[in-house]
Amino acid sequence: MGFTIGSNRGMRDIRSGSRRRRASDCTAVAEYTGLWGWDVVPGARASAGTCSCGCGDCPEPGAHPLDFAPVLAAGATLDVVTRTWGEFPGASVMLPVGGAFDVIEVAEPAGCRALARLERMGLPVGPVAATPDGRAHFFVAPGAAADLPGLLYRMGWDDPDSLDLRGLGPGAYITAPPSDRGGLGPVRWLRSPALDSASRPPEARLMLGTLAYVAHRSRA
Repeated sequence: MGFTIGSNRGMRDIRSGSRRRRASDCTAVAEYTGLWGWDVVPGARASAGTCSCGCGDCPEPGAHPLDFAPVLAAGATLDVVTRTWGEFPGASVMLPVGGAFDVIEVAEPAGCRALARLERMGLPVGPVAATPDGRAHFFVAPGAAADLPGLLYRMGWDDPDSLDLRGLGPGAYITAPPSDRGGLGPVRWLRSPALDSASRPPEARLMLGTLAYVAHRSRA
């Protein structure tokens, strides 16, 4: 009897925790769609290297949108988000890149140093996220990924690969806080979205010189 009571309590705790996580995810998604004007897609999760998509040889476990999951378009309300997310329990929060923003990705240590330098200089900076595998994502104006090699070349950096800088544009997806990515841990904000920068992220050229310099020094 004692075991049964303990088991029931444990199940209640699990269900309660699941509800809290779902409510937290729905609140975050509604903020992304309603406040920041971003599209959101339900994504897969990974546990012990296995992806929730069910594909045994998934190339990106826990780091891709779910097949047939709808896009929650910018402007979706909390009611719409809650109803849609209820159809994909446990889904991660993923943002399509290339519409409202592009992303410049760099190693997290270099990203943290560059962010501090950019803020000290008073340069415009948009949202910045950190992934559990040690990468920093700088949100910038759309088009940056395609322009990145040319911008770096004009600044005197003719080998972008040596900087460990990468542009993410149309067709890419990133995991957004508070979701877990690839079973490695949660994504977190280094610089949270704000009304002025989320809907109008800065042009990449305004921060690229600093990012490239710090990335170069970090690798050296």
